[in-house]
Amino acid sequence: MQKDLKDYRKSYEKGELKKSDIPKDPLELFESWFHLADESETVEEANAMNISTVGKDMIPLSRIVLLKSYSKEGFTFFTNYDSQKGKALSQNANCCISFFWPALEKQIIIQGVASKIPEKESEEYFHSRPRGSQLGAKASDQSSPIPSREYLESKLSNLDEKYKNSEVPKPENWGGYIIKPFKYEFWQGRKSRLHDRILFTIESDDNWKIERLAP
Repeated sequence: MQKDLKDYRKSYEKGELKKSDIPKDPLELFESWFHLADESETVEEANAMNISTVGKDMIPLSRIVLLKSYSKEGFTFFTNYDSQKGKALSQNANCCISFFWPALEKQIIIQGVASKIPEKESEEYFHSRPRGSQLGAKASDQSSPIPSREYLESKLSNLDEKYKNSEVPKPENWGGYIIKPFKYEFWQGRKSRLHDRILFTIESDDNWKIERLAP
C-alpha cells in the first residue's frame, strides 16, 4: 500500500545564504559549496550531477553523470557521443545541470551551453581511467537496445582478451563535453520553507547580475 506522502515533512535549518556571503563571481560560491560537500562525511559522490537535455523531440530527459572538472571555462563530463544525451546535445546544445546535497540542505542549478572538448583531452582522460572502465566504454553502445545482459558480458570478455597485451583504444564516439554557464541558482534550505535563492545571470564576460528570488 502506498504511503501518504502528504505528511512527509522536513525543517531545513542547517544554513543560510546572507548578502555578505555572496561573491561577485558564482564560481567562487560553487567552489565553496562543492568543497563542503566533498569534505562532508554524510555526502557520497559530491560530483554526481543531474543533467537535463532537450533534443529534437522537445521532451526533456534527465539523468545522473559525474562532474570531472570545473573552471572559469565551464563544467566537464564524459560520455558516449551517440548516447541519448550526446544526440540531444548535438541537436540542442542548451542544457541544465544540478547538484543536490540533502545532508547540507544545498542545491545548485546551472544552465549553460555544451560543446565537445578537444580530442586530445578526451584521449588523455580515457587512458587515465581504470582498464575495466575503458573496456566497458568499448563494449557498450550506450543507449542502444541489446538482446541480453549475457550479450554485453560476452562482448566485454572478448574485448578483454583482444587487448590483454595492448592499450585499449578510445572509441571514436566517446569523449568529453564542457558546459559554459550563463545562469547559476544557489538554493539554501531555510525554516518554514522560506528558502534562500540567489540567481546569477551572465551580462558580459566576468560580469554577473545577482538577484534574490522568492522561495
